[in-house]
Amino acid sequence: MSDHSKTQTIVYGQDHNLQSIAVTTLAPRKDGYWVIFIHGGAWRDPAVTSTSFSAAESILRERDLPIAGFASISYRLSAHPNHPQDSNTAPKDFQNAKHPDHITDVEAALSFLQNTYGFGTRYILVGHSCGATLAFQAVMGTVSGHREQTVAIPGPSGSLPTTAPVQPTAIVSVAGIYDLRLLRDTHADISAYQEFIEGAFGADEMLWDEVSPAKVTGSRGVEGGWNSGRLVVLAYSKDDGLVDAPQIEVMEKTLRNWEKAEAQIPVQEASNCDRRVRILSITGAHDEAWENGEQLARAVTFAFEQLHEMGLAL
Repeated sequence: MSDHSKTQTIVYGQDHNLQSIAVTTLAPRKDGYWVIFIHGGAWRDPAVTSTSFSAAESILRERDLPIAGFASISYRLSAHPNHPQDSNTAPKDFQNAKHPDHITDVEAALSFLQNTYGFGTRYILVGHSCGATLAFQAVMGTVSGHREQTVAIPGPSGSLPTTAPVQPTAIVSVAGIYDLRLLRDTHADISAYQEFIEGAFGADEMLWDEVSPAKVTGSRGVEGGWNSGRLVVLAYSKDDGLVDAPQIEVMEKTLRNWEKAEAQIPVQEASNCDRRVRILSITGAHDEAWENGEQLARAVTFAFEQLHEMGLAL
């Protein structure tokens, strides 16, 4: 797999230096899936970047999996109290993102990748922590009035209009945040939770509910938005000290209605329209999943095993 690899950093936006993607292309294969990662860091931590997928990618490249390429998305971040900024901070480095900036960047990056590499639905969207929130927001019917319509993609002669990103076949969600208000309430004695949620979404808690994947049901949520989706893997460690178990419990409950409905896909593309929601128990503290890469790679490998059982991957 590594003999044919090529790694580069690609810019997908012109407004900020964080609008880039770390891309590794592998040997072309018709049966291959792209694995696309969205990092965590509470929407604001400049120390958690697209490089947080590097360890897992290295492990996955050594496994016999039908992977055609890897991508790790960087996106604009919200302000962080431990990283002060002033008038000397360059505009393209300034952290002041507010919703929907984060999800807008993720959608623009996905559209850029699809426009460039043409993999369509053949990708697995992987997210850790708030990156998992963003992964599910990308397939929700609506995210607080933010709709996936036209995204401008930079090209050789300027911005090229494109349609909304094509939806992934699978989502792998590791240590995800699915209900913002519940997370804050569970940790009401720790002010940092209120602070980083407000930093990303503002003080309106009704908005928090409207962007929380576990809170939004029906046509506005994952159930009505992710029509072509086939698989969800929710990975969680009981040793996670930052994101508590109720998060995965409420997300699993919300996803069961999605799982019951058949996927809306062309008949010729699959022998069935079944869906799966699987819970995967992993080990280690919150950030250990990506720091050494083993548990993150395990979750992606598990997803490929499930897709194989479903007849969607070799």
